Amino acid sequence: MRGGMLALLGSAIALGACSGAGTQETVDPNLFPTEYHQEILDAMRKALDVQTNVREAAISEPALRAAGREQRYSVCVKANSRDINGQYTGVKERIAWFWGGHLNQLVDAAPGQCAGAAYRPWPELENLCQAAKCA
Repeated sequence: MRGGMLALLGSAIALGACSGAGTQETVDPNLFPTEYHQEILDAMRKALDVQTNVREAAISEPALRAAGREQRYSVCVKANSRDINGQYTGVKERIAWFWGGHLNQLVDAAPGQCAGAAYRPWPELENLCQAAKCA
C-alpha cells in the first residue's frame, strides 16, 4: 500500500511540473508601438529598390484600424522612391501593421486604406541612406 501511495504522489508531482512548464505569458496584441519609427525604417531598407534620394516621405501616427474583424495598430507611410533603373516611381503608400507593439508586416496600402491619415514629413526616411552610410 505504501508503494502505491508513493507512486501516486510521484505521478501527481510529475503532472504538476508538466502543467506549469508550458505556461506562456499572454501578450496584448494591441500594445502601442513605441519604437515604430525605427522598426519601419529598418523594414524600408529592405523594401526600397534604391535607398538614396527618397522624396516626399511622410508618416502618420499609430492608429487602430480594422484588420479583418479585429483592430490593430497601424502606421501609414508614403514616399516617392526610385526603382532599380534610378527612375522615380511616384508616391507609393504603404501600411505597417503591428502586433504586440512590434512591426508585424509592411505592405502596399489598399486603395483608401490610409484615407484620412494625418501625414507629417519624415526626413529620417529621406535621409535613410546617408544615415546608414550607403555606397
